Amino acid sequence: MQYYSLNHNAPNVTFQEAVEQGLASDKGLYFPGSITRLPDSFFENIEKMSHEEIAFEAIKQFVGDEIPEAILKQIIAETLCFDFPVVEIESGVFSLELFHGPTMAFKDVGARFMSRCLGYFNSDKNNSYNTVLVATSGDTGGAVASGFLGVPSVDVVILYPSGKVSDIQERQLTTLGQNITALEVDGFFDDCQDMVKKAFLDESLQHKNLTSANSINIARWLPQMFYFFFTYKALKKYNKPLVFSCPSGNFGNICAGIVAKKMGVPIQHFIAATNINDTVPRFLKEGKYNPQSSKATLSNAMDVGNPSNFIRIQELYQNDLAEFKKDFSSFSFTDEETLVAMKNIFEKSGYVAEPHGAVGYLGLKQELQNHPEAIGIFLETAHPIKFLDTVEPALKIKLPIPMQIEPILNKEKWSVSVRNYEDLKNYLIQN
Repeated sequence: MQYYSLNHNAPNVTFQEAVEQGLASDKGLYFPGSITRLPDSFFENIEKMSHEEIAFEAIKQFVGDEIPEAILKQIIAETLCFDFPVVEIESGVFSLELFHGPTMAFKDVGARFMSRCLGYFNSDKNNSYNTVLVATSGDTGGAVASGFLGVPSVDVVILYPSGKVSDIQERQLTTLGQNITALEVDGFFDDCQDMVKKAFLDESLQHKNLTSANSINIARWLPQMFYFFFTYKALKKYNKPLVFSCPSGNFGNICAGIVAKKMGVPIQHFIAATNINDTVPRFLKEGKYNPQSSKATLSNAMDVGNPSNFIRIQELYQNDLAEFKKDFSSFSFTDEETLVAMKNIFEKSGYVAEPHGAVGYLGLKQELQNHPEAIGIFLETAHPIKFLDTVEPALKIKLPIPMQIEPILNKEKWSVSVRNYEDLKNYLIQN
């Protein structure tokens, strides 16, 4: 498989090169040279297959022969070491729970897959190492820290916006030590992301072998397609159209879902549900892509003003807005609407949704009016415990502490303060 830059001014690369580089030399995101639809027989028999078998068939065309089949299957097995429940919370409305992994967020899938791919590629090289540089708006940092902890020949540097992630999210990326370092940035997520992109293109840092573990990296992004396959397997028995609502920040999940549809998963419609960071909802209304500075909200992992993966979505539809709108809707919601939704869900069903899932639920309910015959699925991207300061007072409950979280609660947080790109650059050079 060859990958090309979406800025179309850089050489095509292999899967390994795309993973190791993260971003193309012309600042473009890498995109697969082809997406091949899986045979009808695969979907006819999907309910007889394990998650590992489904994931292998889905990802192998994107990896090619660059990772031996046995190693790739081992990577998938280590990635998918937890479940992906599909829970009905009201008639025809399901929550896809993506928070049963080690850091209790959907990003465990991509982080674990990428870390193991990079570890395999480095195993063939003498004295080779990579510096994984990643920006986080909440959950990416913890998932990357956990996925790469102790991986040989890899250092991880995580940038996060000071005061704009939850306490548990911050602990997950500042308490591990070893090969993990957290940089606390005076700014917003977009500032962190801009600094990461700038570092990739800084020739004076080339000796650091920088790569990204954000969803701009294909090995972090593509595995997110797995759970759309898994959900189809779980709901196939209903024989109804599927509508997915994805709480959207950098738009990696929903973009991976569209890839799954291109590969044959019978998905009728997608909803990108956002908070007040509404760049994409405005684009669908106005026809102009006009990113704005991000604003802080209760659903902090979606506080993204310029979502990186949206250019990949445009590529999937060949920049044809009319075709895009047939498959895709996008709505934005305020914090007040989010809190009301959390309370309504809990009162009706006893189900505890955190702010991101509640935004996804709101988008789903709005779009299902146009698809009365469909089953609706919203993505619950993180465990409510990660937002206990919001969830507990809103629902007047006390959340039990999951076993994945307990070990970090009494650990000391440690981070390095960073004000601007020069601070980041100096840190990378000196360390």
